[in-house]
Amino acid sequence: MAQHPIVGLQVKGFGPLESIDIPLSPTLNIVTGGNATGKSQVLKLLYASTRSLNGDTALTKSALSSGIAEALTGVFRPDQLGRLARRVQGRSRAQVGVKYKGISDPLVFNFASNAQSEVRVDSIPSENLSDTPVFFPSRELLSLYPGLVSLFETREVEFDETWRDTASLLGRPALRGPRGEAANHLLEPILEEIEGTVVEENGRFYVRLRDGGAGGGKIEAHLVSEGFRKLAMVIRLVSNGVLLEGGYLFWDEPEANLNPTTQRAIARVIVALANSGTQVFVATHSVFMLREFQLLLADQSLDERSQPRYIGLFRESQPQGDSFAGGVRAESVLDPADLSSIAALEAESSQSLRYLEI
Repeated sequence: MAQHPIVGLQVKGFGPLESIDIPLSPTLNIVTGGNATGKSQVLKLLYASTRSLNGDTALTKSALSSGIAEALTGVFRPDQLGRLARRVQGRSRAQVGVKYKGISDPLVFNFASNAQSEVRVDSIPSENLSDTPVFFPSRELLSLYPGLVSLFETREVEFDETWRDTASLLGRPALRGPRGEAANHLLEPILEEIEGTVVEENGRFYVRLRDGGAGGGKIEAHLVSEGFRKLAMVIRLVSNGVLLEGGYLFWDEPEANLNPTTQRAIARVIVALANSGTQVFVATHSVFMLREFQLLLADQSLDERSQPRYIGLFRESQPQGDSFAGGVRAESVLDPADLSSIAALEAESSQSLRYLEI
């Protein structure tokens, strides 16, 4: 398990989020909500905060202020930092608090709506995080891997930095020895989903399928299905140790562009990672994925502190121009049936009724 999993998030006035205070699971967290309720923002905010504490960052207000500002700007790509504050009439401040298990003080920071790049740190955790955060965008990155990192280093690009960060992690070599054997053991059920392995040669990724024709030769990553490429990213990051029995995985809409069969495989892989010790955060508006998670988790016996959590984001009022009158709030529950509203389920039910009336 991640040495210091994220156990709580407090946010006021960040993007569409008006005021949220939610507990998080050390295993699996499934974020759902309608469009423009901030699902991606929650994942990116947790990722940027965690990235700023990863490694050997000096735990001083000055160093963290600079690191957090850099992470938020790189991950969200605003014209200026203050654009990330909730849009209201007049000036406002965004405040964020992230609590890690086993660390006495949370990371708490804030910034003004007119800030260029200034972040004020109010609370500093007592130690850095040793586990690596990983962010998967809704699009796979294996087919874009060649030259992606060097492109970020030599050109001004519009991709956010999660793409560069993840590409850099994908490029780490596979483990050998006892840890390599542990990775292979964990990968056995995942490899069954694509019936093959993932290899990197000369800066390009290939999927070696067992039944890939001509005796199962290797196939360029961009020539296999997108679902296989998404699974292959997980395989690569387990085999090189980034997501081996630890780490943080933030996955935005893993179901994007996938058929139900592949979505089911992705759900099984996510649950397997969470069970092996990776803390996983998933943002989805797919009813199919929500139900699949519920089915997969139904037979698991976990104490309440380790049970997966469902985080529902809901808007209390409709947007008005460039601002929101009410903003988004959140609830964190152990059973999706306890969520006040699941927008995708309501839309699906409405469609079913219309279909029956034909």
